[in-house]
Amino acid sequence: MLFLRKYLDKYTSIMKNTSKEYDTVIAICRSLFINKMKDYGCAWRILRLPSLTDQIYIKAQRIRSLQENEVRKIDEDETGEFIGIINYSIMALIQLELGVVDQPDLDVEKATELYDAKLKSTKNLMEDKNHDYGEAWRDMRVSSLTDLILQKLLRVKQIEDNKGKTLVSEGIDANYQDMINYAVFALILMDSGNKN
Repeated sequence: MLFLRKYLDKYTSIMKNTSKEYDTVIAICRSLFINKMKDYGCAWRILRLPSLTDQIYIKAQRIRSLQENEVRKIDEDETGEFIGIINYSIMALIQLELGVVDQPDLDVEKATELYDAKLKSTKNLMEDKNHDYGEAWRDMRVSSLTDLILQKLLRVKQIEDNKGKTLVSEGIDANYQDMINYAVFALILMDSGNKN
């Protein structure tokens, strides 16, 4: 019983750490989102879901290229692209809820409120899955998380091509949420020194 108690204490401590690390990553993403809203407004509100999906796809493909290429012509790592995946996925979740518009219609305050709401439900999903999977992502490679994001994107593209209909699969929203969580995990792992 003592062993089990020690294991549970350690597991609870790691889970609390994950929550803090998650919040740290999201604070960076949220700050960038707000600053871009101040610079550009919510021009992204005119984007249809396939356009957002393609934007995320480009970022994920670039990450994969950076991971595979030994020579980089631009001295950047994957960090900015993972942040972009998070923010574009949140925009997609907002678009799913509100629909596409012809003209920007959100101020910074309302857009941030929506961002926070989508993030809250996404973090709750992460905590539930993290509990069930026992922090398995901590033993994954960043490259594997990249591949999972690309897989989710291909699923989303197929669902979009099917006009949003699925027979037995989760919907588009769950896929966007998973991409957000995988990107957060990748950034946490990269920050801890795991670059594989």
